[in-house]
Amino acid sequence: MHILLHQPEIPANTGNIGRTCVATGTSLHLIEPLGFRLDEKSIKRAGMDYWEHLDVTRYMNFQEFKTKHPGAKIWYATTKAKYAYTDVQYGPDDFIMFGKESAGIPEEILVENEEHCIRIPMLPEIRSLNLSNAVAIVLYEALRQQGFAQMQMEGELHRLRWQ
Repeated sequence: MHILLHQPEIPANTGNIGRTCVATGTSLHLIEPLGFRLDEKSIKRAGMDYWEHLDVTRYMNFQEFKTKHPGAKIWYATTKAKYAYTDVQYGPDDFIMFGKESAGIPEEILVENEEHCIRIPMLPEIRSLNLSNAVAIVLYEALRQQGFAQMQMEGELHRLRWQ
């Protein structure tokens, strides 16, 4: 799977998303301009010591991304979509795109891809969820649909044993 962030602004969100990507074996793709530098302490603090293990690629703009990934299947997460994120079937090579915290994905991109726009249902009084939370919600649904392939599904207790 691939997470694609369009012009993210808050380093802590991107750091948290990076950590989620490392935990799930997901690639992270960042479209410029970023609202921070990737070597800032805050992004590394949010991603903790996992950031060095992240498969991350940067692009100057969305056009460069499309040129480097022709034919990529992209799901566009937006509060304006008519389909819920649970209504679609995700493939293992799909990209899930999220927009910047203050404005989302540009509408020029959304209108060209209406059938691939997805939303997380929420009460109408709420404008949107935190970006890193939204990524985790949608990504884990995509991974669930794929049976959490290659992911650890059970663990051991530290001091005690399961009965």
